[in-house]
Amino acid sequence: MKYKIRYKPSFAAIFVTLGPGESITAEAGAMTSMDGQLSMETEFSGGFFSALLKKFFGGESLFVNKFINQTQSPLQVVLTQPTIGDIEAVELESDREICFQSGAYIAHTKGLKVGVGWAGFASWFAGEGLFKLKVSSNGKGVVFFGAYGGITKKRITGDFVVDSGHLIAYEPGIKMSVGMAGGLFGSITSGEGFVNKLSGKGDIYLQSRSIDGLVKFLRPKFF
Repeated sequence: MKYKIRYKPSFAAIFVTLGPGESITAEAGAMTSMDGQLSMETEFSGGFFSALLKKFFGGESLFVNKFINQTQSPLQVVLTQPTIGDIEAVELESDREICFQSGAYIAHTKGLKVGVGWAGFASWFAGEGLFKLKVSSNGKGVVFFGAYGGITKKRITGDFVVDSGHLIAYEPGIKMSVGMAGGLFGSITSGEGFVNKLSGKGDIYLQSRSIDGLVKFLRPKFF
């Protein structure tokens, strides 16, 4: 399989070329175009009960689409995300895992497993949900995920503070807690309120914009 992410960083899309016998699995609705000879199969995401967990606790679609090249020639499928922003690809192997916040996951290749893990009450209190989507390797593969705005990858080796709504992906070794941006008065008057306090060692991925921030900006203009 070959891929290229084009139109970065504002309108990113994934151009995937599948060789004979290759396949890629994507969120329902992620496909923008594909060669007519490609086969598409729709299935529950990881099975019926796993799909229900991902739908109601992981914020993902109940169904996924699997694109399969059953011909003897290379074929292309183009995938994207609903929001305006960047897309990143991460290669996982040797039992490596990565966790995603709701709505970030787009697609993955063969060799990876997508499941739901417990995120904790700190994540829920920060507005990120009780559960997280976890992608793990049982071989070797690539997972694609997107953001609202640009994506920044950062390696942390201690404590780090992220405003709610900006953390989109992180390695399982990162621990999350919730606290005020400053003191009680400063947190309220600054508009920052509660923030995610991360600790540990590993990679995190941040989005430069927040959907919640956009909603708060637009709401007074419509109501």
